[in-house]
Amino acid sequence: MARKKTNEQLTTLEMEIMKVLWEIAPATVQKVQQRLERTLAYTTVQTMLNVLYRKGKVRRTLRDRAYLYRPAVSRQEVVAQTMRDIIDRVFGGSAENLVMSLVEARHLDTDKLTKLQEMIEQSKEGGDGKD
Repeated sequence: MARKKTNEQLTTLEMEIMKVLWEIAPATVQKVQQRLERTLAYTTVQTMLNVLYRKGKVRRTLRDRAYLYRPAVSRQEVVAQTMRDIIDRVFGGSAENLVMSLVEARHLDTDKLTKLQEMIEQSKEGGDGKD
């Protein structure tokens, strides 16, 4: 039986719209439409913004006769939720398996592995791993 999508997961198009809002918010439907990399009808963008509003991912305020949209969640929150979902669905809940997969697929070069090792060491020392 297929697993039902949670309210937290964003579709590819929803993510594209969120990226625009993180850059330029607050924005009208028209401004979002103009900034998207692909050409979509105004009504499609409007519908997607309404979906994001119902999901609680964006807020809107009525100004004159148009809504202004702004993110209700940060990019970091969306990344964390997406990573949790990937780790759960693809790697059986194991972040270690995710990292090992990245290493095996050679997505992490020597510099990135060194940076990862430094972050691990800082984490062991009680640091947050950020510069």
